[in-house]
Amino acid sequence: MELTLVAKICPADDCPTVYTTNRGTVVVQGYVVGADEAGRRVPDGERLVEIPPELLTSAARAVS
Repeated sequence: MELTLVAKICPADDCPTVYTTNRGTVVVQGYVVGADEAGRRVPDGERLVEIPPELLTSAARAVS
């Protein structure tokens, strides 16, 4: 899989980030939220990820 940076909100590599992939999908780097903490059932192979709203706004502008 190849990742292409779409948007991030800090200059470091350890903050929430949005990427597109060569598969035509989007990958989100963020803070893992526990299923119990969120009151949700999350299937194997999936994770809940928390990201700031301004990251989504920036990503939406970049891919439009």
